[in-house]
Order: sequence, then C-alpha cells, then structure tokens
Amino acid sequence: MKKLLLAAAITAMCATAFAAGKDLKVAIDATYEPFTFKTADGKPTGFDVDIANALCEEIKRTCVFVEQPWDGMIPGLLAKKYDVIISSMSITEERLKQVDFTDKYYNTPSKIVLKKDIKFDGPASLKGKKIGVLKASTQEKYALGELKTVGVEVVSYDAQDQVYLDIKAGRLDGTVADTLEVTGGFLTKPGGENYQFVGTELFIPKYFGTGAGVALRKGQAELKGQISAAIKAIRANGKYKTINDKYFKFDVYGK
Repeated sequence: MKKLLLAAAITAMCATAFAAGKDLKVAIDATYEPFTFKTADGKPTGFDVDIANALCEEIKRTCVFVEQPWDGMIPGLLAKKYDVIISSMSITEERLKQVDFTDKYYNTPSKIVLKKDIKFDGPASLKGKKIGVLKASTQEKYALGELKTVGVEVVSYDAQDQVYLDIKAGRLDGTVADTLEVTGGFLTKPGGENYQFVGTELFIPKYFGTGAGVALRKGQAELKGQISAAIKAIRANGKYKTINDKYFKFDVYGK
C-alpha cells in the first residue's frame, strides 16, 4: 500500500511539474501597433506580446504565439486552436456570454480620427462620410451603433492596418480606433500628419467594455485565477512598468 501511495504521489508531482512548465498557446493579431505587430524579420512584438511573456514567466509556462485574424479570435479559442487570447481584447458583456476574462491588464480610450479639413460637430456632422473600422471590434460596434444610425457609411476590415491603407488611398474619410494604437500605427507615420483626433474620448461601457483582459474558455477557473494573480504580481514587482515605459509615456493600466 505504501508503495502504491508513493507511486501515486510521484505521478501527481510529475503531472504538476509538467503542467507548470508546458506551453501556453497565445492568440495574437499582429496588425495592431504598438500593442501587437511584427519586427522587420517577422517576429511578433509589442506591448501585448511582452505582457504575455511576463505573465507566462510568472505562471511558469512558455508562451507560443499563434497568429489569428481578429474576427476569428473567439471562434478559434472555442475550437481549442489556442489556450488564451492576449491581443488587446476588451472585456464586454457580449463577449462574456461566450468566453471568460481575467482581470484587465490595461484600459485606454478610443476616438474618432478624421482628415484635418473635415469639420466635426458631433456624429451627425459625419453624415455621408466613410469610416473604416476593424471587423468584430468594439470600435465597429460603436460605429454601427452611433455613426451608421446618423448616415455614416461604416466599412469593416479584417485588419486595422488595412484601414490605414485605404485612408491614405482616399477611399475612407477616417476611422474609429484605440488612441494609442492609431497614434503608433498611423498618425505618427508618413501620411498620418494630415489627420487628427476629433470629439471626446470614447469610454462608453456598452461598446468598449471595461478594459482589455486575457480571454479564455469558460470552465478554466484555475488558469483564470493564475493569470489574474500574475497580472497583480507584475504590477507589484515592476515588470509591468518596465514594459509600459518601453512603449508609452504614461500608465496605460487606466482606471
């Protein structure tokens, strides 16, 4: 009996060690600079990627990044193509019906961006204009709910960088995007100097949720707890600040 108990204990210890050290498949959409994008040699990088690696280090796992177009993110998670999504996915009531989220790891607003010669006096003043948004994003939800209803043509794209290409080509009048992403991915790049933010910061919970969290399948309470604890840990031990300051000049954790 003692031998059986000892064997069971060793098996359990080995299983725990394996679970702690195994890969964590992380879905990313690498078209969202400075949060997730690629280096010149094709490697994923950005704030989300660095945060993911820091979280994996805390829970003693190894991040393996899986590239996924944005509108297929949740379907891919539910199909078990990867374990989690760490790619600036906002925690919204609609998404919580399908997946679980950890605590937030950042919260920044979105805004409308228009060409500088377009006069803006509220959403209704954009009637007849064409606004590009990322498909299945919170910005798309806002645009459909607040802009399309006043006569704005909302055009959805598979990737945010495609929106910027069409803006530069004159096929769009502007976009709705995360303020930090559109600054790093468009406004500070060649051609972006002709565009500007208009209106107020958009923190509307019914569209934009309560910040970006790590998405995972329902029923993974242990992993959810581990990652939420890891977020608190990197906030406390300085790792979060180091990553934050690499990309931003203020604390993007938000309220």
